[in-house]
Amino acid sequence: MDVEIIVVSGLPRSGTSLMMQMLASGGVLVVTDRLRPPDADNPRGYYEFEKVKTIKQDSSWLPEIRGKALKVVSQLLYDLPLGERYRIIFMERDLDEILASQEQMLARLGRTSPPREELRRSYRLHLERLHEWLGRQPHVQVLRVSYNQLLRQPAREADRVCEFLGAAPDADAMAACVDPSLHRNRSNVPPTAISTGDRN
Repeated sequence: MDVEIIVVSGLPRSGTSLMMQMLASGGVLVVTDRLRPPDADNPRGYYEFEKVKTIKQDSSWLPEIRGKALKVVSQLLYDLPLGERYRIIFMERDLDEILASQEQMLARLGRTSPPREELRRSYRLHLERLHEWLGRQPHVQVLRVSYNQLLRQPAREADRVCEFLGAAPDADAMAACVDPSLHRNRSNVPPTAISTGDRN
């Protein structure tokens, strides 16, 4: 594991910050500059690292991340350099919940969200193409984790993550991070927008 980079990814508002918090609580070193402070949308913090946004132009810092966890939004996974090996924990969430959460966050910022149906189609196509591409990358292993399932069965999902990492995170400490009260913007329809499963 020391030579691999742990990547937590997914669409915005899919639970990536929660997974980063779980890894940190479980004893995994996480990389964050804390430049984006906690707020009403993410009261426990965003766990972001600004350099990720320009990784396509400059990835010279990436070897220092080996053995640690880094948050990378799904659209930037294509820019990860081929010379490294990655274990990607990919967070998935009901699309209606993601879209509702994004709309509320933008509203707090005084911004208008694009039409929901337009975003839903765009996200579906993005995820379909991305997972097909990831499945063809020999230097990448992927574990897909349902945010909705994580809130229902935190201990089981924490065990899955620990097994995937092949290291020794504290699964109990990871599961203890999960607070169902933070599950806002619940969907009123069954979570069929995104399927879950392992892909190694």
